[in-house]
Amino acid sequence: MARAAVCLLRCDLRAHDNQVLHWAASNADYLIPLYCFDPRHYAGTHCYGFPKTGPHRLRFLLESVKDLRETLKKKGSTLVVRKGKPEDVVRDLITQLGCVGVVAFHEEATQEELDVEKELCQVCEQHGVEVQPFWAATLYHRDDLPFGPIARLPDVYTQFRKAVEAEGKVRPTLQLPDQLKPLAPGVEEGCIPTMEDLGQKDPGTDPRTAFPCRGGETQALARLQYYFWDTNLVASYKETRNRLIGMDYSTKFAPWLALGCISPRYIYEQLRKYEKERGANDSTYWVLFELLWRDYFRFVALKHGRRIFSVRGLQSKEVPWKKDLQLFDCWKEGKTGVPFVDANMRELAATGFMSNRGRQNVASFLTKDLGLDWRMGAEWFEHLLVDYDVCSNYGNWLYSAGVGNDPRDKRKFNVIKQGLDYDGNGDFVRLWLPELRGIAGADAHAPWALSSAALRQVGVILGQTYPQPLVRAPEWSRHINQRLQGRSPHPRGRRGPAHGPAQHKDRGMDFYFSRKKDE
Repeated sequence: MARAAVCLLRCDLRAHDNQVLHWAASNADYLIPLYCFDPRHYAGTHCYGFPKTGPHRLRFLLESVKDLRETLKKKGSTLVVRKGKPEDVVRDLITQLGCVGVVAFHEEATQEELDVEKELCQVCEQHGVEVQPFWAATLYHRDDLPFGPIARLPDVYTQFRKAVEAEGKVRPTLQLPDQLKPLAPGVEEGCIPTMEDLGQKDPGTDPRTAFPCRGGETQALARLQYYFWDTNLVASYKETRNRLIGMDYSTKFAPWLALGCISPRYIYEQLRKYEKERGANDSTYWVLFELLWRDYFRFVALKHGRRIFSVRGLQSKEVPWKKDLQLFDCWKEGKTGVPFVDANMRELAATGFMSNRGRQNVASFLTKDLGLDWRMGAEWFEHLLVDYDVCSNYGNWLYSAGVGNDPRDKRKFNVIKQGLDYDGNGDFVRLWLPELRGIAGADAHAPWALSSAALRQVGVILGQTYPQPLVRAPEWSRHINQRLQGRSPHPRGRRGPAHGPAQHKDRGMDFYFSRKKDE
């Protein structure tokens, strides 16, 4: 009897370097590539009930599903789409077809996804169907780590990075054949739902967005081609990555990586090819450095399980977090009265995207300046980010809150200094806060430091047209006073519109490993 393979796709929406499809192409007579719109992904977040999948990521997901369907059709197959829990959909296919011999999927790292895998295994066991899991979420394969069991994963990133760079080996990418096996007889491909079907409205595209891209493997591969080969932008990535405005200051791979539209191993192969043909430098290395961060957070989730979602974090640390919903609403709506924070939060709400520099600052402000439960921020990011990745999101928030596995838990960002350093002319603030557009230069970062007369001249009334700051941290005053005296608090502040500062050797991810106390 001919055997069909159900290839359950989740965060692996690509044809290139897809081990599930590659394996099934050689081990089954029929292929059933399957994507399920799981209703649990459109329910509320665990603690605060925000819709898990907001409009920006949902639109990107729908585009990615459509793109994969078109790609598979060119190979003689298609993507079967269903609304429902994967374990229920797979059970229905097994009983309906009578020829399903195996269910293959890529394994995930966090609890909700692992629970789905457990349910799938139970369904398959009940029906005598083989299960074929694979690991493909990371650059370095889980089984190739130089630590042995995942329990031995270092609790400091630098130790992890040095070990895998010295001893690890990246597996080669996999190529699908030009033609795939057909669907099993009787399988209908199904309709791809609309945003309205899933409870959301199309958010439109804000012309100010730094990420005006569509979802899908086709666009992901085109972006890499553009960023590496067409423009050589990768060769200056380290110098530009902390900018705030525009598409090309960073790779922008993250949204596609989050849904698996592009393989980290493919990025690695192209990066090594670029270095061989056009030269390696600190910038090309930095792309790899950040892929390793992504790996690390995934392996931390494997090691610590549910603890990455615990309010006490990985250190089981008691912190008296506040749960003030009024303060939180000011933060999420970009109405804290601190322009650099507000501009970033409004960019997120309008576009689903925020720069890495912005994320570090707004997270620090929420946890260290406002003292709010870090899970509020993590779940709000889960709702809105177009590049939401559960491991990276929660890993970053644990670090920001000081309850991750970084021993330097007293880190706090000076958001005024950061704004002056990375948006020295105030261009980013004025882009997203139209009520402050009349304030020239860097003064836009601290409007409360200007006189009432100066504010009236540009139509700003604090407390009416723009909020008074919710808090005023004492460490802000030195930088504000220096600015008012006509001096930049740091030469980095004079680098032009939303330019990043000069890089510091071995600073790593600036947020997590800053050596400066007054960051």
